[in-house]
Amino acid sequence: MSQPEHAADATEFPRAIGRPAAGALLHAGVSTWAALAAWTRADLAALHGVGPKALAVLDAGLAEQGLSWREA
Repeated sequence: MSQPEHAADATEFPRAIGRPAAGALLHAGVSTWAALAAWTRADLAALHGVGPKALAVLDAGLAEQGLSWREA
């Protein structure tokens, strides 16, 4: 089986989050907006590869989906 061209292609998330963040999300088992909403923003930010740019894109995406980060 071939690998996706970009890790984000295996998720619901836009490529704008970047390869490192997309890979970190896949490794953590997070591939949908609903699964992302089960995380706190701080826990996701602690993953290697998830930086401010990815968090900003994910913040906006969650809002567009009518979802939000889990409360700490």
